[in-house]
Amino acid sequence: MTREEPLDFASVRIDPAQVGRLPRALAFRRNLLPLAEIGGVLHVACAYPPDELTRQTLLRQTRAGEIAFHVADGAALRRELKRVYGGNEPLSGTPSAAEDAVALADELFRAARLRRASDIHIDPRRERVAVRFRVDGVLEPYRELPNDQLAPLVSRIKVLAGMDIAERRAPQDGAFSLSALPDDPSTAVDVRAATLPVRHGECLTLRLLSADRERLTLERLGMRPEHLRAVEQVLASPHGLFLLTGPTGSGKTTTLYAAIRRLLAQNDGLNILTVEDPIEYEMDGVLQAEIDSADKVSFTKALRSLLRHDPDVIMIGEIRDAESMDAAVKASLTGHLVLSTLHTNSAVGAVTRLADMGLAPHLIAATLRMSIAQRLVRRLCPQCRVPATLSEFQARLLAHPDAAGKTAYAPKGCLACAGRGYAGRTALFELFAPDSADAALIAKGAEEQALLAHLAGRGYQTLYHDALCKVLDGSVSADDVGREM
Repeated sequence: MTREEPLDFASVRIDPAQVGRLPRALAFRRNLLPLAEIGGVLHVACAYPPDELTRQTLLRQTRAGEIAFHVADGAALRRELKRVYGGNEPLSGTPSAAEDAVALADELFRAARLRRASDIHIDPRRERVAVRFRVDGVLEPYRELPNDQLAPLVSRIKVLAGMDIAERRAPQDGAFSLSALPDDPSTAVDVRAATLPVRHGECLTLRLLSADRERLTLERLGMRPEHLRAVEQVLASPHGLFLLTGPTGSGKTTTLYAAIRRLLAQNDGLNILTVEDPIEYEMDGVLQAEIDSADKVSFTKALRSLLRHDPDVIMIGEIRDAESMDAAVKASLTGHLVLSTLHTNSAVGAVTRLADMGLAPHLIAATLRMSIAQRLVRRLCPQCRVPATLSEFQARLLAHPDAAGKTAYAPKGCLACAGRGYAGRTALFELFAPDSADAALIAKGAEEQALLAHLAGRGYQTLYHDALCKVLDGSVSADDVGREM
């Protein structure tokens, strides 16, 4: 099977697990590049329609049941081969103990960036070492390593991250940066590395933070126009609390960075200070303080020092205790806009959480300008999503039983998404911006349920409403939303 039009690599997402099935030397000699496996068929890019010998060689090397060939421009294919395979041959099959740990680490990093993974998990088990990538919030297996490859690989990462390679009985963490892959600036990443001694060796987790900071905008995160207008109105406030809520891994800090980018775009004369643990993205025009594990720059010391530096806007990575909450409230009461995160499940729940931490109701009413709850959900691939009818069960999961029978969308799988049916993630949002009537209830110490009942009377839109909107417009699938909510 071939394509009549040349394959456009810009519209294809390559699966590195399939690339590793074909040795580099053979790929370059025959001008062949495995793309993805979809429905048991391995899709391969080629410079010209293959002859029978090439087809049989590829079937034997990849052990694929069936192969579909896609003709691409020869020059474009050579560039893509160089970008994907790099300077070293990918380690395919079972590596020997003598294989170079540097080459192995390079392969894992290259594969993770091609797959656009957010994390690499290297987990020692009884007989093998499992390597998995977290892609769009879901862990997927990449390959397995023999146990004798674990120690050299961990040592290599420790050297890069500035850890102690002799220490194997205590957890460690560090960081380093990786330059972009050829012809793909978006693959430059900052890496956070953490080790943990476990039963069969050291577990290693690598968080890959994209250096493509231009993507950190509220629009790209999935905010609908009405949400954007409400957020911009609050960000224009000279003082008050602007809080992001949600579970760990829901993208709260990313949204805070996007809000800061919006502030800078509106007024580059602002003095913005942050206290973070750790700094996830470096931002031009922002003074960022990182907590020092040696306690030279503790969270408490940094917060106490903030107001001495004449800030207009303060970002606190997380309101984690009464002390950080007290600092945030004092700053907001003295004429500063304070951005932070809070661990609670809903936007209105921020009121309850602040009260539980000891903040007086009248101070909550006086300082809270907006709280936003959010969740991250996989985005359906727009190239291959298929229409589906929303079932009664799915509609109930979305808290809108009347939506049953409406047209939604489901994943399918194509070359644009490497056969997964999903491409990237989007956020679901719930915004609570208390007006004077809400503030009066909060100041009286109203319970969360009473506050929700009051809000429902004027059409307050919960997280489920945003979820339903994005299910019906084909951005996300109902099943994925049900799992995340």
